Amino acid sequence: MEVLNILKDKFLFFDGAMGTMLQKSGLKTGEIPDTYNITHPNIVEKIHTEYIDAGANIITTNTFGANRLKLKNTKYSVAEIITSGVKIAKKAVAYQNDLFVALDISSIGNLLAPIGTLSFEEAYDIFSEQVIAGSNAGADIILIETMTDIYEAKAAILAAKENSNLPVFCTMTFEANGRTLTGTDPITMVQILESLGVDALGVNCSLGPKELLPIVFDILSYASVPVIVQPNAGLPELINGQISFNVLPKEFSENIKIMAEKGVSIFGGCCGTNPDYISASIEALKSLHPTVKTANKLTTVCSARNTVIMDNKITVIGERLNPTGKKKLKEALVNNDLAYVIQEALKQKEANADVIDVNVGIPIIDEKEVMISVVKEVQGTVGIPLQIDSSNPEVLEAAVRICNGKPIINSVNGKLEVMKSVFPIVKKYGTSVIGLTLDENGIPKSAVERAKIADKIIQTAKTYGIDEENIIIDTLVLTASAEQSEVLETIKAISIIKNKYKVKTSLGVSNVSFGLPERELLNRTFFTMALTVGLDAAIINPLSKDMMDTIHAFNVLSNKDLESRTFVQIYGNKSSESKITEQKTKDLKELIISGLKEDAAKITESLLHNMSSLEIVDNYFIPALDEVGRKYETGEFFLPQLMKAAESVKSSFEIIKNYMIKSGETEISKGRIIIATVEGDIHDIGKNIVKILLENYGFEVIDLGKDVPVMEVVNKVKEYNVSLVALSALMTTTVANMEKTIKALRENNLNCTVMVGGAVMTQEYADNIGADFYGKDAMDTVKFAQKFFNVD
Repeated sequence: MEVLNILKDKFLFFDGAMGTMLQKSGLKTGEIPDTYNITHPNIVEKIHTEYIDAGANIITTNTFGANRLKLKNTKYSVAEIITSGVKIAKKAVAYQNDLFVALDISSIGNLLAPIGTLSFEEAYDIFSEQVIAGSNAGADIILIETMTDIYEAKAAILAAKENSNLPVFCTMTFEANGRTLTGTDPITMVQILESLGVDALGVNCSLGPKELLPIVFDILSYASVPVIVQPNAGLPELINGQISFNVLPKEFSENIKIMAEKGVSIFGGCCGTNPDYISASIEALKSLHPTVKTANKLTTVCSARNTVIMDNKITVIGERLNPTGKKKLKEALVNNDLAYVIQEALKQKEANADVIDVNVGIPIIDEKEVMISVVKEVQGTVGIPLQIDSSNPEVLEAAVRICNGKPIINSVNGKLEVMKSVFPIVKKYGTSVIGLTLDENGIPKSAVERAKIADKIIQTAKTYGIDEENIIIDTLVLTASAEQSEVLETIKAISIIKNKYKVKTSLGVSNVSFGLPERELLNRTFFTMALTVGLDAAIINPLSKDMMDTIHAFNVLSNKDLESRTFVQIYGNKSSESKITEQKTKDLKELIISGLKEDAAKITESLLHNMSSLEIVDNYFIPALDEVGRKYETGEFFLPQLMKAAESVKSSFEIIKNYMIKSGETEISKGRIIIATVEGDIHDIGKNIVKILLENYGFEVIDLGKDVPVMEVVNKVKEYNVSLVALSALMTTTVANMEKTIKALRENNLNCTVMVGGAVMTQEYADNIGADFYGKDAMDTVKFAQKFFNVD
């Protein structure tokens, strides 16, 4: 790959901010920067040339927001904007060696379901349109940047790889807490992006270079592909009505040098940077050479927020989402009762399962359709990694494609036809895979023969580019009641495989006791035998106290539970019962916290027979939301859980509203608030999150939408006689319009309080533009509203 070959000898440098430069060149507030490719191509080319003169190797096209949703109110198509953007960049780099053009693709601007309304498939289509246009126009690289949602990043990467042959780079943006907006940490980002086959990955935007250092070091600890860092020039400040950033080129480049010494090899700049930052960084690294990265190979399985590292631990794979022998689960799948399915998944999570196996294989349903529905619902609510379990390759691919994370496929085996159908899916989506030691001749009796099939699986996988670290061998448990002499062969086969290969091993333990009394006794004894020879993972019922006790005891005795911390935590208080029991029925508060909106709605309806609407809101809704808010603020919950809880309250509120209409009760309103994204800003993700939470807490919210003219806000405040206004802005260029809106409200003598928020906002910004309150996040805004309206 030509662009990456350069890294053998020297660092690669992207350019810096385009928006910052366009503003200096006359871009007006509210104008869409991408349209300059057609209306002012000479300005765009001049900016590219300035970055080339500063030493940049890779020029990024002016197409950051060139998707069909953001361009819908312009007279230009996606293809027109992107084609012109690529051509301008190609013209700027013409006749110069080792210069490349990167097609710039960023976030769509709408959150994907279940947090938002945009489906994964719709996101894929939007990104595909951009990729096809850029590839046809002659881009050299696809740069997917400023991603806050790993699920959206996955849709973009698949679109890039399926619709072009270009190298794919992907960077995400992180909050000060070390996670993305939707809760992904650096290791999870690395595992998922690498599994999808990106050629380089890293971080952009987010923070200043110094503040990014801990995040960058985490990324370097796990990445085996080149790492990219494109920081902001610090934080924005409003000085004399002008936006500036507080990190100058010298300080910026000093931190770039620290990153280069640690192993980062591709650099650039984001918000607030200009050619001076690029030239200063190049100068700072002139005596250095890129560090050759040593691949850090781990066996992992990931959700969107969590990575389970299967090295030096016993991984528990919950087996209860399998309809075999489970009448209630079968009925739930047939009747599309996803609430029951989610409850079963949650029970396993609460019992400390690391991974949940998902199997929906019963003859009387459409397995593919049901599998997709179950995966979407479970991953949106439960938040731990999934194992996709099916014998149908079409079902496997459909499920892993929409799975938000890096799942395990269960399974492949030694049959050539099965390997031909499953391994391409494993490679394309970067999953881990369980390999069963059986082939066309069935399950061998001896351990040696099973190990030979394992070898065939491993060697065949390598021909597809699948590393041993992504393979988990299952040596197959036979029933002691029917094949007693072969039970120990399973244990022996584990030992042979662990001594010869780098793969992990797993077993479906409970098969051993089928048809015999005291099954739990046989299961845990056999399980212990397997653990002593190196078993890495077990597909078991995590609600079985015997099995989980065995794991905790083994971890102490095998020096895996250092200082016996987990063991003491669980068993130190003899008076407390183990949580690994069948769970009690949850009340409304717990259902809301768990995000179970269907169940929450049903309980709400039943409570209305004995309680008033206000009592339900005050005794259940508000305490549940407060608890979710607390968990969100302490980092235990992230945006997906916050929004799932909010959706649960919303569905229950609908039940209450309908009841109040029928019974003639007065609607609940704890205060009226106007909310709007200011003029010139077409982003409304943050605003919509705040709106939902305010409504959940009982406030009446009048949503004026996005790109709202100054005088419309003024007129609506007059019309509705509102005393609290919430304004949002994502772009630095639109902060000025936030200030104009606040001034207009004051000049019209409207007695209202203004709270502000958004990605670019800071307390200093808020003070400078005359706001009354700055909300650092949605929960902060809710708390201020409660205080303002004297709501307990």
